[in-house]
Amino acid sequence: MAIYVMSDIHGHVRALEEVLDLASPGDDDKVYVLGDMVDRGPAPVDVIRRVRSLPNVHVLMGNHESMLLDVLLDTGEMDSFTWALNGGFATATGLDVLDRDEYAELIDWMRGLPLFAVAETESRRYILTHAGIDAMEARGYLAMAGVDTSEGRGAAEASEEQLLDMMSRQLPETLLWTRKEFWGQPTGFVGKDGTGPVVVVGHTPSVVLSRYADRMANEGVNEDGRGIVVPVGACDATGGVADRIDIDCSAAAGAPRGRVGLVRLDDGAAWYGTINEGE
Repeated sequence: MAIYVMSDIHGHVRALEEVLDLASPGDDDKVYVLGDMVDRGPAPVDVIRRVRSLPNVHVLMGNHESMLLDVLLDTGEMDSFTWALNGGFATATGLDVLDRDEYAELIDWMRGLPLFAVAETESRRYILTHAGIDAMEARGYLAMAGVDTSEGRGAAEASEEQLLDMMSRQLPETLLWTRKEFWGQPTGFVGKDGTGPVVVVGHTPSVVLSRYADRMANEGVNEDGRGIVVPVGACDATGGVADRIDIDCSAAAGAPRGRVGLVRLDDGAAWYGTINEGE
């Protein structure tokens, strides 16, 4: 069983199909989708349907799903104008043509999406969420739980249960929206020996990641200027291991820069679905 992760598809269902065809995850493999299936691109509802059809899929909430729910459920947290400015028109149009039962079921399913998960390969645990974490808060919780991450120890000794409990203490706003604060500092989870959990997120398009992060493994784009998966933070203090990975390959930007990326955590292999002009 392999573990795949993707994020920020943003309505680009054809590019989603392309990357799934290229990577060909099996029925026994796990696929994690870290939110932002909707808005901006042409077919958000079709993306949701395709994601949900995957045999062993685990979907997390993104800030765009959160905005959608705020508006449609009238929570008062987000207004329809702001949602529209963030690409919500395509999603609203797709939802409007659903029959009542499918609409109600889809919204109910979306309301239940979790904000985080922990995945484990044979060699490492991975913390998955949409945007990032408050690393200082997280290390403080682990210290209280008996996992000392100071002096380059990392958090390899933290159990899955401890990591999940740590994530449950994070503010939802942080998990959905953080950017500069997360990319601007190491997590402290990967020790000097290179062991410890790596945080995998989307939300920040790779083409603009250099505004917030240093120690990027690449420039956030390939030789054609298209978005690419970016490991971040590898240095002597982490044993040369990136402690954060950005998997938002800038699909929100559309053509010619945007792509939908899919990463296999077991070996770091990545595949891309290209967004064409007019999509």
